[in-house]
Amino acid sequence: MVEVTLWGTLGAAAGGKDKLEVEAKDIRELFRKLAEQYPGLEPYIEQGIAVAIDGVIYRDTWSKELPQDAEIFLLPRLAGG
Repeated sequence: MVEVTLWGTLGAAAGGKDKLEVEAKDIRELFRKLAEQYPGLEPYIEQGIAVAIDGVIYRDTWSKELPQDAEIFLLPRLAGG
């Protein structure tokens, strides 16, 4: 089980929760379980969410393992140009 902090609009999409506990071994499983448990997060997951693990941001690295004692943040995609 890992504790995940939701940043920005992701908390509102998860029913107002800013911290979640999820049983997941890697980023792919984390996203799958979040989409199942919190359907409001699915559009964000499909658009692309960055995952910060102990201060390092991972994008498109879905096989990255989630250490049990790591600090994990999910960040929505930022628009810009």
